Amino acid sequence: MRLAGICLISKDVSRLVNFYKDVLRIEAEEESAEFARFLMNGVKLLICSHEIMESMAENSMQNAGFGSFTLEVEVENVDAEYERLKRKQVPFVKPPTTQAWGIRSVWFRDPDGNIINFQARV
Repeated sequence: MRLAGICLISKDVSRLVNFYKDVLRIEAEEESAEFARFLMNGVKLLICSHEIMESMAENSMQNAGFGSFTLEVEVENVDAEYERLKRKQVPFVKPPTTQAWGIRSVWFRDPDGNIINFQARV
């Protein structure tokens, strides 16, 4: 088995797509008002609207939460990314911290409340 990707469901696809374009510094491979697909080292980050999910499977969004994922992204320099993100005024959850197991990371939220963990091995 291999993880192929993750899909974030959003009530505001455009806002979330623009956020990820800016923060990850990549363009969407495919994009519409209801859907976007980013490809990062063979793993897909999909963003779908609440409505498109319902159109594919009625009641699939019943009791679904928003902002309950954490995405981990490897970066070269956590501190440089932190400074860049501060200028963008993203909401931080945890400042740059080095864990005992040798990972330095910074946590921040996307517009839907999901946590993004920019991390690097030190």
